[in-house]
Amino acid sequence: MRKLSFRIYLLLLFPMLCSLSAQAQEPYPYPVKYINLTIEQQSVKMAYMDVPPLGKYSSTVMLFHGKNFNGYYWKDVAVFLAARGCRVIIPDQVGWGRSDKPNIHYSFHQLATNNKALLDTLNVAKLVIIGHSTGGMLAERFALMYPDMVEMLVLEDPVGLEDYRSFVSYTPTDKLYETELAATYDSYKKYMLGYFPQWNPDHDELVKQQAAALTDPNFKQIARANALTYQMIYEQPTCYELKNISTNTLLVIGSEDRTIVGKDKLSEEAKKAHGQYPQLAKAAKAQMKHCQLIEMPGVGHIPHIQLPEAFTKALATFLNLR
Repeated sequence: MRKLSFRIYLLLLFPMLCSLSAQAQEPYPYPVKYINLTIEQQSVKMAYMDVPPLGKYSSTVMLFHGKNFNGYYWKDVAVFLAARGCRVIIPDQVGWGRSDKPNIHYSFHQLATNNKALLDTLNVAKLVIIGHSTGGMLAERFALMYPDMVEMLVLEDPVGLEDYRSFVSYTPTDKLYETELAATYDSYKKYMLGYFPQWNPDHDELVKQQAAALTDPNFKQIARANALTYQMIYEQPTCYELKNISTNTLLVIGSEDRTIVGKDKLSEEAKKAHGQYPQLAKAAKAQMKHCQLIEMPGVGHIPHIQLPEAFTKALATFLNLR
C-alpha cells in the first residue's frame, strides 16, 4: 500500500517538477514581472523584465525577441544598455516564454497593442524599440501604429523583408500543429544550425532553452501557439508598409543570413532565390525614409549573439550612447 501511494505521489508531483525544471533552465537574468491583459475575452498574463539604468538616465529601450526565443537571450544587450543609462524593458510576447499562450487569433497588431498597454502601466511615453527576427516585424508594426512613441527603431535581421505567401505554399494550421507536436531536441537544433555560419558549442544553450518546452506539462498548448504564430508571420507581411515608417531606423543585417519562414517547403532552387538578406536589406532601406544599413560580414541571423561587441558598438553609435 505504501509503495502504491508513493507511486501515485510521484505521478502527481511529476508535472510540477517538469514545470519547475523547465523554468529553472531558462536563464532569465532579471526578476520577471507580469501584466494582466484581456484578449478575446480571455484573461492573459504577459511576462516582462524591467531593468533599471545604471547612473544617469538616458532613454528607455524595449527589446522584442524572435519566434524561436524568449526575452532571456537579450541578457548581454540589456547589460550593455543599462550600463549606459538606459531603462531596458524586455517582454516575453503573449504566446512565448513565461507569458500565457492562449488559443487566440495572433496578430502583430494585437502584440503591438499588448506592448502599448505594458508601456502605459510603466508610464513610458517615448522609447527606442529594438526588434530581432520576428520581433523585427513586430517592431515595424509598433512603429506604424504608434509613431509618436518611437524615437528610434533598430531592426536586427528582421524576417518578413519579403512576402512568403508569394513563394511558400500555404499549410493549414492543424498541419502546422502536428509538426510542432512532433518536435524534438534534434529538430530544434537542426533548425537553429541554419542561423549560424559556424556552430559554436555556446549556441547549444539557445537550443536547450527552446527544447525546455518539450518537458513542459503544457507542451500541447505551447505547440498550438507556435503553429498560430507561424501563421501570423506568413499571413501578415509588413514589407509593403516599410515606406510608411518615418522613424529614424537602423537596419542590422548578417551577410550570411538566409532565413526563410517555411524554408523546408521549398526546392533547392527556390531556397537560392529567396532569403538573400543583403539584397533584401538594400531594397528595404530604399523604401524607408530615414534608414541606415549596417551589414556584418560573416554573420548569420543573430548578430547580437554571434558578434555581440560589433552589434553593441553599432547600437552605441546609432543611439548616441557613451
